[in-house]
Amino acid sequence: MAGKGEWARHWRYEQLPGLDLLRARYLRHTFPRHSHDGYVFGAVTGGVEAVGMPDGTLLAGPGSVVMINPEVAHTAQAGAPEGWSYSTLYPSAQVVAEIAAETTTVRGTAGFGEQIVTDPQAARMISEVHRAAEQGNALAADSLLRIVVARLLRDHGTALEQRPRRTAGAKAAARARELLEGRMADPPALETLAGELGTSPFALLRAFRDAYGMPPHTWLTNVRVRAARRLLEGGTAPAEAAVSVGFTDQPHLNRHFTRIVGVPPGAYQRERKNVQDPDAGLLVPSGTWQNRQHPQTYETNAPRTVPPKPSAGAPEEPARPTPSSSATPSGSASPSDSPDSPSE
Repeated sequence: MAGKGEWARHWRYEQLPGLDLLRARYLRHTFPRHSHDGYVFGAVTGGVEAVGMPDGTLLAGPGSVVMINPEVAHTAQAGAPEGWSYSTLYPSAQVVAEIAAETTTVRGTAGFGEQIVTDPQAARMISEVHRAAEQGNALAADSLLRIVVARLLRDHGTALEQRPRRTAGAKAAARARELLEGRMADPPALETLAGELGTSPFALLRAFRDAYGMPPHTWLTNVRVRAARRLLEGGTAPAEAAVSVGFTDQPHLNRHFTRIVGVPPGAYQRERKNVQDPDAGLLVPSGTWQNRQHPQTYETNAPRTVPPKPSAGAPEEPARPTPSSSATPSGSASPSDSPDSPSE
């Protein structure tokens, strides 16, 4: 169940193709290690978020923007007792590439060398993209999206390294990934997989984690959830989607989907069905199961984290100063180390 006062909305605005939006408040929710096929731009609006990156754990407070490149494994959880609230944009790699090509001189794939920056203006603009989309203002939402991404690219963007890995371990990890993708619903045991690749189980574990930031079983759960998202977007029922991608049943899908995406599969699918209905965007308690009957109002007793909708063009109240970002060594008991237990 969701912690008291938690809520989340993960949705898509039909006038902004290639973009997902998440606005949420979390107290006890923990995102396990996972990655995205696009970019992440998260503006913390309250509390503190602890983001577990490959090099350590970073803390983001109000006025901070979290920037994560595609396929970078990370975790997230509350960094303070009051939890955290945020507005997040998930633009596709194509959207960011188009903006980068038009507004920067970056050659190759654009990315970000810093994971968290203090930029209250950019943080406000991310929240304003959400507000404009929720109000159905396509012109403002599209304009603000392009402006804030261009700003972040200008101030913090760089070209991502594209060095091919030619070691035997890297080749084994890439081949293991191909095999797991092809046998998603019925994957082999680690020993069997390693044997097929002519390596040992521990050598494969090390190589896979070096290449993809997580062990094979965690990576497979992440890929299954991505596949389930595509099926749900196409109208497949959650129970059918669960079995199709290799989960035991619908509750198994619900558990992992909610942990990784932040909302249950049913709520996720309803938002995609109702993209043309502005009144369908209800805030759903983040741990609510998809087959439960939801009341017509999902506001909780934490209204301070839900900014009121101002009239069009009204300026947003300035964000509070952010605590300075801090990092802990990746060997500490940080959220980047703990969620790698085998899938249930």
